Amino acid sequence: MAHMGSSKNRGEVRIHESLDELSTDLADYIAELSEASVKERGFFAIALSGGSIISLMRNLCGAPYSKTVDWSKWYIFWADERVVAKNHVDSNYKLAKDHLLSKLPIVPSHVHSINDSLTAEEAANEYEFVIRQLVRTRVVSVSEVSDCPKFDLILLGMGPDGHVASLFPNHSALEEKNEWVTFITTSPKPPPERITFTLPVINSAANVAVVVTGGGKAEASQLAIGDVGPQCPVLPARMIEPTVGKLVWFLDNQAASKL
Repeated sequence: MAHMGSSKNRGEVRIHESLDELSTDLADYIAELSEASVKERGFFAIALSGGSIISLMRNLCGAPYSKTVDWSKWYIFWADERVVAKNHVDSNYKLAKDHLLSKLPIVPSHVHSINDSLTAEEAANEYEFVIRQLVRTRVVSVSEVSDCPKFDLILLGMGPDGHVASLFPNHSALEEKNEWVTFITTSPKPPPERITFTLPVINSAANVAVVVTGGGKAEASQLAIGDVGPQCPVLPARMIEPTVGKLVWFLDNQAASKL
């Protein structure tokens, strides 16, 4: 059974006994947000990340969600992407397509991935343009407190170094305030070229969920969520502070072992 609580100013924290339990809870959470968003706006705009999140979303492909979720209203985006071909093993798009999207009746034109024929800078600029067009038509909502898009849900993982999306510790991309989508060519983790949502966009979402599993991320989880002193390094994951939205952490016991 999941243990739920809250950490001072760090959102809701859900700790799970197993990955199966986490997957079940995550699917319920996403399905509930989808239903509420479709009822309120007529759309559900969700941004995915790479890594283990996709496999942990697998329950959405089965009963009851395959029948109860209104997949025709889903619009898919990526909070970050590696600047590689769509069929490359490192592509977040390929990971999601192979293990999730190909198993769900999502409208193909509602899936918005980056243009893999462009440079990192060009791909970031074009992706931002695409999102701006969808904000104009309100497929993606707009923040009440800034001009940023207000995604219904942004799903993030976290690395052992505390990075989220492709926002790495001490990287200049963390300082970007004006762009919605930025690019990096010096990722400390390969591949080096990536595009990523900026902090203002992530923090403008209606809902942000950070999914963290494994003992190798326990230290980063403590620094991202726990009550730490001013002398501790501020990880990118700790900079996730939705302005008006809700933040939920999904952890397994190992990732939560130092909380």
